[in-house]
Amino acid sequence: MAFDGIIAKSVINELNSCLIEGKINKVFQPNKNELILGIYSKGKNYALNICIDSSNCRINLTTHTKPNPLNALNFCMFLRKHIIGYRIKNIYSIDLERIIFIDLEGYNELNDLTKQTIIVELMGKHSNVILINDKKTIIDSMRHLDSFSNSNRDIMPAREYVYPTSTKKSFLSIKNFNEFYNIIKNSSSNELTKCICNSFIGFSTSFVKSALSIVNIENNDFSNNSLESLYNYFKKIINNIDTVSLNTINIETGLFLSSSTTNKIDYVVCKEIKRNFLDVNFFIDDFYYKKNQNEIFISYRNSILKLILSYLKKYKTRLNNINKKLKECNNKEIFQLYGELITSNLYRIKNTKEDNIVLENYYDNNNLITIPLDKKFSVSDNAKRYFKKYNKLKNALEICSLQKQETESELNYIESIIYELENSNTVEDIDNIYSEISENNIFKDSFKNKSNKVTKNNKIKESLLPNKIELEGYTIYIGKNNLCNDYLTTKLSPKTDLWFHTKDIHGSHVVLKLTDKEPTKNIITKCAQIAAYHSKAKLSSNVPVDYCYIKYVKKPSKAKPGMVIYTHNKTLYVEPKNF
Repeated sequence: MAFDGIIAKSVINELNSCLIEGKINKVFQPNKNELILGIYSKGKNYALNICIDSSNCRINLTTHTKPNPLNALNFCMFLRKHIIGYRIKNIYSIDLERIIFIDLEGYNELNDLTKQTIIVELMGKHSNVILINDKKTIIDSMRHLDSFSNSNRDIMPAREYVYPTSTKKSFLSIKNFNEFYNIIKNSSSNELTKCICNSFIGFSTSFVKSALSIVNIENNDFSNNSLESLYNYFKKIINNIDTVSLNTINIETGLFLSSSTTNKIDYVVCKEIKRNFLDVNFFIDDFYYKKNQNEIFISYRNSILKLILSYLKKYKTRLNNINKKLKECNNKEIFQLYGELITSNLYRIKNTKEDNIVLENYYDNNNLITIPLDKKFSVSDNAKRYFKKYNKLKNALEICSLQKQETESELNYIESIIYELENSNTVEDIDNIYSEISENNIFKDSFKNKSNKVTKNNKIKESLLPNKIELEGYTIYIGKNNLCNDYLTTKLSPKTDLWFHTKDIHGSHVVLKLTDKEPTKNIITKCAQIAAYHSKAKLSSNVPVDYCYIKYVKKPSKAKPGMVIYTHNKTLYVEPKNF
């Protein structure tokens, strides 16, 4: 959603209803782009959140706590000195600009009554928080800007505050429809959305698109009737911003405002909600909190995934090199043959400086065979070199075979971690995966510092609990990650329970709890479908799922988390399904 001038006006109206004469008693700055003012007003405590992040700039009341740094940032310390104890006298904006003025009044260090104003400029990458005195002189700002930072204004202490200019027109100054019509008609764009957003202050693309949907106008419809309907709708919205007749409409992708007199909306993703006290503020608070959590989750997951993929590439390269070496080892017998044939015919061979020698191969009906020679060495030395190369490849075959087995096991484990990451839904899930890989020798080079080991282990204990569902009177457990799979299969479940897992496909361990009754074919099939759904083959069809009793599932010594072997299993082919 876009925090445009319309939303800003509505937020300001709600803030005026609860914060006027409120006293600022706390100032926090969680990070360089956010500021939280603690305000006591009318017997209640409020937290006013101001964010100047370029993609999430906003001002609203918040109920979500944020970490307070141990060492306060400079601007936070400055505000604590200058505005704590001051009362809010007025909150307003000019036209539909996203520039909010918060007038303050209070006593300074000399006990003189003074007036100050906090200016919150929400202008994307140019957003800022500025404190000025009653003479419009800047006392300080969150960001210092001047001509050297490509700013058209100086935002520096002791400079006069200059209101930013705009080439767009104010909709509030439009007197009638004809004036609105002429402005749209003179626009160069052939889309209504772009015309309106480029012509008027405070109109965002999402707001205009929502208005077009409500009034039922196409984006390329510039007819008189359509434009007049749109003009009347905008006018009704703006005139009702500060009244209770304005409702919010909750959309899957954000929020916009509508008049309460609007007819029922035939729009699938919209749901009209009755406006309550501070409704817009707390909607914005929840929306941006979820957005921020999602951004943190995606960033966290991608950083771990990038690390895992680098190891995946590394081990795939290692496996390719091992396979090349094994391919060389497959020819080791020919070198043994060359050595034997040369040794058995030494009495017949005179020292020669030829590149090769032709001998009878008594292993192949005495057919002639050409054996390459190195002219730098004698014939007997060539035979010794062939035997040495044979023994070297023979030893290499044993070592490479073992290395291949270990590398394939490690690759299999890395791919299981990637599957976990792709199916994680919360930051806690990523924390559990991080805890798991940080203690694995595969990734030891990336996790040399384990100072937080105790904390992580506490998180691991919480992550051991599997997901639980009830189905047809049975209890089914589903593993969430490799550590949880191990705990579920080897510790939590008795030997009489049924265990399910996709055949040769990464996925969660699924356990069907059995008491006295035997499982029906239907519940076994459903458990297999659940196991297929919680696997890498969830988008496939006819997925093979193995199942057996827990007593036949074993975890080999030193096996990676989540890795088990099993016997006495049966296989079902099912369609993935979640119940």
